[in-house]
Amino acid sequence: MDLEFFLRVASYGVQTAMMVSAPVLGFGLVAGVGVSIMQAATQINDAALAFIPKIVAAVVSLLIFGPWMIAELVTFATFSFNSISQVVT
Repeated sequence: MDLEFFLRVASYGVQTAMMVSAPVLGFGLVAGVGVSIMQAATQINDAALAFIPKIVAAVVSLLIFGPWMIAELVTFATFSFNSISQVVT
């Protein structure tokens, strides 16, 4: 196993992790900013008001992007398992 192969596998792993986590983080960010703007406008500071919309946004993003996320993870797992033979030799 040479350094180029290791860097390619590591890069693919980091890229997959970022791509799979991006939809959930993005929806949570949008929900958080929306709730923060509403809290600033109404001056209502309740922890549940800030927390529940983020959970709902995360669940909605998992429902929308879940099949794609699983497909990406399966592709990475397949690549990883197929690369085992190159690591051993």
